[in-house]
Amino acid sequence: MSVNRDVESELKYELQDERVGERLLGAEHLGPLSPLGPVDVVRHDDRYFDTPSGALAAAGYAARLRQTPEDTLLAVKSLQPPDAALHVRDELETPVPPVLDIGGWPPSDARALIVELTGDAELVETVRLRQLRRKRRFGDSSTSVEVSLDSVEVQRDGATVDGFVELEVELVRGAVTDLEPVARALDRVDGLTAARSSKLERALAAVRPALAGPPTPSPAPSKSPGVTSDDAFSEAGRKVLRFHFDRMVAREKGTRAAKDPEELHAMRVATRRLRAAWRVFGDTYRIRKTRRIRRSLGEVAGRLGAVRDLDVLLEAAEQYAASLSAKDQAGVKPLFDAWRRRRAEARLSLIEELDNPAYRELLEAFRAFLADDSVARPVKPNRPQLVRDTAPAAIWAAYHRVRAYDGVVVEADLETLHALRIEAKRLRYSLEFFREALGPEAGELVRPTVELQDHLGAMHDFHVAAELTREFLLERAGELDGGESDAVGRYLLNAEREVTRLRRSVGSPWRGVSGARFRRGLGQVLARL
Repeated sequence: MSVNRDVESELKYELQDERVGERLLGAEHLGPLSPLGPVDVVRHDDRYFDTPSGALAAAGYAARLRQTPEDTLLAVKSLQPPDAALHVRDELETPVPPVLDIGGWPPSDARALIVELTGDAELVETVRLRQLRRKRRFGDSSTSVEVSLDSVEVQRDGATVDGFVELEVELVRGAVTDLEPVARALDRVDGLTAARSSKLERALAAVRPALAGPPTPSPAPSKSPGVTSDDAFSEAGRKVLRFHFDRMVAREKGTRAAKDPEELHAMRVATRRLRAAWRVFGDTYRIRKTRRIRRSLGEVAGRLGAVRDLDVLLEAAEQYAASLSAKDQAGVKPLFDAWRRRRAEARLSLIEELDNPAYRELLEAFRAFLADDSVARPVKPNRPQLVRDTAPAAIWAAYHRVRAYDGVVVEADLETLHALRIEAKRLRYSLEFFREALGPEAGELVRPTVELQDHLGAMHDFHVAAELTREFLLERAGELDGGESDAVGRYLLNAEREVTRLRRSVGSPWRGVSGARFRRGLGQVLARL
């Protein structure tokens, strides 16, 4: 069968340090080419497949289904050996339904080629690649390329088995010889290595050991700080701080790799709990030994929060867009693209913060604090020292700060409700810090506190979305066409409606924390210390 094939020409590089690729994306020139636009961020979920006997690979082809927020694309590519960093391959691509079933795909050249090579054999998934792609166009009057920095997560049977980072420069317009000056420029960049294999080949090499059998499981990490009622209050604080410090440090690598947004989320949560722990336990330590740690931790937490807040914003935006027609999706795209660019900028600021020597100094100072028995202030013999004597007052104080809102919740403005959310979060953390000492009944108190915090958090997120959308409309009023303005305006109204709905319904989660049942439960739990 004769099938017309397009040709894909691109330069591919492996890199160990993602910052090399980030600097290239932000460069003012790429060889003779200049930037044609800002950095864009997209996510791809690629399912590679073949027959059980490997008919496609044997014929020299790779096939995948690429799921994006907009559609699913079937791609078939030849597996030709590269010439140094240059990969030139035949490629066929077409939209299909998101199913691994030839019978469910409409007629196309790509489908015809797969039928020719596999007959009626079953198709099975061989490996899945989840990619965060940051891309930017460069060009001149005759040439255009797309530079993409891909953070790739390799999955098999739902488990992540490997990850890597790759830089690609794909020819969009021009002749393949136009890539030569770009290749010469990239050859001079330290940290880039010509990729001699495709992403699929790297992924399959990674999953082969996993197919031999499951690895021996590592011991499960501790799920709590291990605070007991007989601990000195200062030592309980160091247990809590050590627990969340270890979690913050453990998530740094995943946060830098940017393959899974939950890594950054977990690192941010750890910093939040660390800062909350300083509020609970901080007065028990010598100020001169902790002041710098607390200040530096705030800087890191702020950078993490800037990225995470935009992750939450974009996740909600993508869910909203999924319910729209293709026309309305195109209408809100300028808004969501602007947020993606802002998120990319916030991530660059975060990486700069983590690369700053001050961050390494923070880690060293924190470790020194955790190992130094002299950091605690001396306590007079007639003053309470143990958790059983000090924790009840700390927890009741956190609860009283929440209950102080009882007379204003129903008519409260958004600023007041946001302040209540912060106090509810601090109450929750206080309960969690002493959870083991309080006993299993403490979980019944944490649950309604989380419900109130989540309700107020969702309201705050929609409020932020509305404010940023309003700001976008004012700034871009003269640039948007009528369809885009209308679509963005409807998104603004949707966000404002959600704020109103959540504000009106705050009574139910509030009663779960302010009511007599919660107070009785709290009193009973604290009395057991």
